Amino acid sequence: MSDPRAVLFTRRDFLSVTAAAASAAVLPPALYASDFHRFKHGAFDITVVSDGFITLPAEILLPDATPEERQMIMARLGGNDQGAPVQANIPLIRHGNDLILIDNGSGSNFQSTAGKLAVNLSALGVDPAKITKVVFTHAHPDHSGATITSNGKVLYPNAHYFVSRAEWDFWTDKNFEAKMPPVLHGFAQGAQRDLFAVRDRLTLVKPGEEIVPGMLVVDTPGHTPGHMSIELAGDENLLVTGDACTNDVIFFEHPSWHFGFDTDAETALKSRQMLLDRAASEKLRMLGYHWAYPGIGYAERRGSGYAFVKA
Repeated sequence: MSDPRAVLFTRRDFLSVTAAAASAAVLPPALYASDFHRFKHGAFDITVVSDGFITLPAEILLPDATPEERQMIMARLGGNDQGAPVQANIPLIRHGNDLILIDNGSGSNFQSTAGKLAVNLSALGVDPAKITKVVFTHAHPDHSGATITSNGKVLYPNAHYFVSRAEWDFWTDKNFEAKMPPVLHGFAQGAQRDLFAVRDRLTLVKPGEEIVPGMLVVDTPGHTPGHMSIELAGDENLLVTGDACTNDVIFFEHPSWHFGFDTDAETALKSRQMLLDRAASEKLRMLGYHWAYPGIGYAERRGSGYAFVKA
């Protein structure tokens, strides 16, 4: 693991900082089920369902920025010096008889402004028992924290689960705490909670494999060692990026900047740059987890960086 210039907080530190930031940040407008963005992509019918939002401090979002850049960009994100709100966009995908979630959000295991996926699915008339597949881009708590309910029940009882083999191997290593710094121990405990809860219905996948026909696993490591994105075939392929590119302003305009929650900052940087270069070159549509709702758009080259162009 490289020594990132970015600041990597413990989960306890992060929650205490963002609690203060959330009270100071400008909150994004509420989303209602009727507002959720729906579109068709090839053989896939997609609805972007909100899990709410989380608040991130400047130290996490902008570790490489100058104080002046931080102030300007945090304001553009609807925040202030303390923090800025970022959305959590979860694709609900119908493909044939399958109803698929890419990540399942925070549940009750992260900030109180997130964990709204289940209630929003209910508002859309989606029964949790009807979800057939849940695909984890990675096992951070805002992406996999809703796997089990507060009483220990699997929230989507009939779903089969998918995560990359590298992600499983990293978080479930029996010697994790001896090998990895304390800053990661709390995250490992959360990942183990979520992954072990569904291990009897979990498939470990590798880059290049398909979840269903036309839904391809793309290797984008660094944010976590086994982070993966998902590519959907269509007239113009769609990349569901997870946290490979965490913000549609910062990392498009400044692709050489680090992000404070990347486990391996330099590998994450290379993955992000390769992803944006490919998306711009091939004119791929993208869907970002923490981008301004609904998080769908394109990367256009602008000087040494990119501009996010909404679809």
